[in-house]
Amino acid sequence: MSHTRTPEEHLAEVSRTLREVCPRPVVNLPALNAVGRTLATAVAAPQDSPAFDNSQMDGYALSAEQLSGGVFPVGPTIAAGADPSRLYPDAISTHLAPIMTGARIPAGTAAIVPVERCDPPEFVTDGNVRVPATDRGQFIRRAGSDLAKGAELFPAGHRVNARTVGAAALLGVQDLPVLRPARVVICTGGEEIGGTGAAQIPDANGPMLAALCDRHHIEVAAHISTSDSPEALEAALTSAISEYRPDAIISSGGISHGKFEVVRQVLEPHGGWFGHVSQQPGGPQGLATFRDTPVICLPGNPVSTAVSFRLFVAPTLGEAQPPFTTIAGEDVQGIAGRECFVRGGVENEEGTLRSRPIGGRGSHLLAQSAVATVLLRIPADTLVREGESVETYWL
Repeated sequence: MSHTRTPEEHLAEVSRTLREVCPRPVVNLPALNAVGRTLATAVAAPQDSPAFDNSQMDGYALSAEQLSGGVFPVGPTIAAGADPSRLYPDAISTHLAPIMTGARIPAGTAAIVPVERCDPPEFVTDGNVRVPATDRGQFIRRAGSDLAKGAELFPAGHRVNARTVGAAALLGVQDLPVLRPARVVICTGGEEIGGTGAAQIPDANGPMLAALCDRHHIEVAAHISTSDSPEALEAALTSAISEYRPDAIISSGGISHGKFEVVRQVLEPHGGWFGHVSQQPGGPQGLATFRDTPVICLPGNPVSTAVSFRLFVAPTLGEAQPPFTTIAGEDVQGIAGRECFVRGGVENEEGTLRSRPIGGRGSHLLAQSAVATVLLRIPADTLVREGESVETYWL
C-alpha cells in the first residue's frame, strides 16, 4: 500500500519530478509579456537611477555663492529634457537658473530653492528675484540615489508587476529572465463523461483545467479525452506526447481503487505513485512519468480537481502567490487526520483581512465554490476559532 503523504511532501515530489524529468530553460521575455511571472535570475541595473543629477522641485538652481540668499538676475529656463550645458555653457554663478522638476541641473549647482519661497513667488521671464538662504544640496536628486549601476534591480523570485515594467523601462531593461512558460496536455474523461446518454455527465474538468492553466500562466497544447479502455488511453497519451512535446500532462480522475481507474492502470506499471495525500478534498493523488513526460494525476471530482491544481500544479508549472495569513471571521472545524482546504472569501475590515468559509465542503459542490476566492487551510483535528490566524491561498 502506498505511503500517505502530507501536502508538502506531495508538492515536493511533484517539483522534483518536473525538475529532473523535464526542466524548463530560462528565456528572456519583453517586460510587458512577463507580467505575472517570476524572475528566474536576478536583474542588475544597467545604469544609475536617476541617470543624472536633477531637480526635485520647480524652482531656481543656485550656485555656491548664492546659498546665503540675496537678489540676483534671472537666466534662461531649463525645462525637463533640456540640455543645461547649451543654456549655461559655463558653471552658473551670477544668474539664477529657473529649473523645472526632473530637469538636469546645470554645472555648478549647489542647491535648488522652490519658486514659492522666492520673491516674487512665481517665475519671471527677466529681471531680478530675491531668494532666501538655502542649505547646500537641497532638493537635488543625485544620480544613482535610487539605484546605482550594477546594483540588483530585481531579485530572483520577484513577481513581475506593473511597477516592475515601469522600473525596467526607466532603466532601459527591455527583456526579463523567466522560465519558459510550461506547455501541457490536459487529459480528462471516463466512459461516463461527455456523452449524451441518460446517465452521462458533461465534462466540467476539461474546460475548468484550461481556465486554471490560463489563470496561472500555463499554456495548453491539447486536450485529450479517455474512455474506460487502458489501451485507448495509452495510445492517446503516446500520440499526444509525440505530437505536442508537452512539459507535462495533467489528468483528472481514474486514479482511485475502482474497476475502471484507467489512468492508474496505464501509469502504475511505469513506476507511477498512486496513493493518498492527507487532505480534504483531493485525498487520492498520483504522479508518474510516461514516455519521459511527467504526468500529474489529479482526482476526478471537480472541486478536488480544482483544489489539487492550486496546491500541486499552479506553483510548480505555473505562477501562484505564496500562502498568506488571514484572521478567521468565525469558528471553522477541521476534520480528523487530514488537512482541510475550505473554500472561502476574504474581506478587508479596517485593515485586517478576515476570512470566512463559503458553501459546502463536498468535492462535488462545484457551483457553490464558484464565488470562493481563497482556500482556508484548517489543520487536522483542529478547531480554528474566530480571531485566530488561518493560512490562506488565493484561488
